[in-house]
Amino acid sequence: MVSVAEITPVDHSAAGWAARLLSMVRRHRVFAAAFGIGAVLRLITMLGYGPAMWFNDSYEYVSVALHPRPHPIRPDGYSFWLMLLKPFHSFSLVIFTQHLMGLATACLIYALLRIKFRLPKWGATLAAAPVLFDAYQIQLEQLVMSDTLFTLLVVGVITLVLWKRRLSWKAGAVVGFLLALTWLTRSIGMPILALVVLYLLVKRTGWRPIVAVLTACAIPVMAYMGWFASAYGKFAMTNSDGLILYMRTAIFADCNKMEFDKYKEVQLLLLCINEPVDSRKEYAQWYLWGQGSHNGTATGEVLHRWGVNKKWSEITNDAASAFATRAILSQPGDYLQVVVRDFFRSFHWARPRFPDESTYNMYQFKPYVELDDTGKPKRLPKWSSYAGGRTDTDAFSYEQGPPETKIVQPWAGIMSGYQQVFYLRGIMLGGILLIGLYGVAVRWRKFGGAVVLPWLGAVGLLLAPAATAEFDYRYVLPAVPLACIAAAITLRKGVTWARRSPKNASASEPTTQPA
Repeated sequence: MVSVAEITPVDHSAAGWAARLLSMVRRHRVFAAAFGIGAVLRLITMLGYGPAMWFNDSYEYVSVALHPRPHPIRPDGYSFWLMLLKPFHSFSLVIFTQHLMGLATACLIYALLRIKFRLPKWGATLAAAPVLFDAYQIQLEQLVMSDTLFTLLVVGVITLVLWKRRLSWKAGAVVGFLLALTWLTRSIGMPILALVVLYLLVKRTGWRPIVAVLTACAIPVMAYMGWFASAYGKFAMTNSDGLILYMRTAIFADCNKMEFDKYKEVQLLLLCINEPVDSRKEYAQWYLWGQGSHNGTATGEVLHRWGVNKKWSEITNDAASAFATRAILSQPGDYLQVVVRDFFRSFHWARPRFPDESTYNMYQFKPYVELDDTGKPKRLPKWSSYAGGRTDTDAFSYEQGPPETKIVQPWAGIMSGYQQVFYLRGIMLGGILLIGLYGVAVRWRKFGGAVVLPWLGAVGLLLAPAATAEFDYRYVLPAVPLACIAAAITLRKGVTWARRSPKNASASEPTTQPA
């Protein structure tokens, strides 16, 4: 007697995760195609410039990851990320995660605009395109630098705040924690916190979510400042804010126009630059970081009057801050002129070589191997790090092998050629910001509505370096996603000055809509 086992019918309607993923890709095929191209460009970059590309700041981040201590110049947030990945001993892995961050930033932009603000799929994809395709964005992700992490955090904060009409205290706590990470990654995160809190106040969100934001942000930041105080005796994030502001004023500060008490303010007189204003360098960074001499004056001479090893000390930082503040108050017109000039550097059609040739070249995909004076491939610089150790040996220790960038063809040549054409021109960014400004203006009764937060965030990210430090091309890129979000929200209903009916007005700021 033969028995036949009963066959359990298969429910084909219950699709697995792969089927659901394929279904989502089909529904969002325009963005999926753009995402795929962006991923391929990043793969080509990793093949052509492995294991990583380097900037002057990169070595200090790595040194802090190996020798944990508060850095006197910049917060350690990015070094904490390097510390988490240190057991893998792979800069390639670090760069891979940064490329994932860039792609995740594009996904956040698309999801926010498509689901929350109901943009058409092609419109939401277009807003994410600069993050996906801009060659300088991809190059920045290939650098051992904090900017890609910072950009993802900022876009994440803006996305969470805009996603819900009424922010709960739990969501506020998440926003506050992300703001803390933003602040610990780059000092400019503090103005982002102020902007978010102001936006929540104007929206009348309520005191619970605002308190949650402030509390969740304050706890990690205060803990870090306590750690900083244990190392330097000062409850702060850095010992560099005053020195960087001094750098900003160095190109115009004229001690003949500043009133000093020669008996009580000797420490400020020591910071006067013995060089006519009209013969100084055109860029401020030289007066803090430069090497060599200019018009017979050695760079660093002024700051080293406090002692060669005290440049980043609390006393020098405080004196530099007081001097810079006096210069701004004594010469407000000169200060405003340099701020406006640097702000508008962001909107050139081309990319002028600023602040100097060396810095400009660090943002380029070079199709050739750089050689040193002996004709050999360049090695990493042998600098003493503030965290202890030496920059080149620290990088070698982290990688457990040679960390220098290897130029591999044809991949390097592909990205070098790509960079000549495919990047967001500054004048295009200016146009995007003008669209966002229009969106703020037509929503003036609602204090700019949902447009004002990303738009002010973008403008602030461009203006803050011009006001407190100096223009640099990498400072422009984090502002681009926010500017695109503001412009996209503005254009989702078309451009019109006509007054909407009450019914349409109530539907103009949607809550959620299935994709």
